[in-house]
Amino acid sequence: MTERISNDAGAHRGSGFRERVERAIRMTERLNALPYDDRAAIRQAWSELTGQPEDETFNLIPPVYSDHGVNIRLGRNVFINQGCRLDDIGGIEIGDEVMMGPGVRLISSGHPLEPALRRKGITAAPIRIERNVWIGAGAMVLQGVTIGEDSVIGAGAIVTRDIPRAVLAVGVPARVVRSID
Repeated sequence: MTERISNDAGAHRGSGFRERVERAIRMTERLNALPYDDRAAIRQAWSELTGQPEDETFNLIPPVYSDHGVNIRLGRNVFINQGCRLDDIGGIEIGDEVMMGPGVRLISSGHPLEPALRRKGITAAPIRIERNVWIGAGAMVLQGVTIGEDSVIGAGAIVTRDIPRAVLAVGVPARVVRSID
């Protein structure tokens, strides 16, 4: 379900929206400046961005980008490759054993289709990536999508609707091409 978030009459100023975005930009800039070999510092910076402790099974190769950071939840043994973008206004939940290739985009918000409303607010809905999913390089997952356990999203795919468990989905828009046994 997509939620509409208003931007009328400075609503974001009062809600701290702009401050959260500015904070996330500052924190990801610092995280992205850390050397790849300093895994503990990367995990610590990620924990500060998300407000959630990450264990030693979490692996991130910077750079990474986020518009809030505080709406991201990760399971165990998650791998996020370089150049990924996690826009988490609507929330992003990533299950255990998930792998994300380079340049993956998880976009949990957008703007209303109606021309009169586009500059007055945003739409947002959570993204849920279930256990043992592999998202290929350059793929994009849009707001409100759930990707089922054990599925693979092919490189460059754009996922606009839910993907069932244990399938390969490819293309634009992504479509299921076969089951994974």
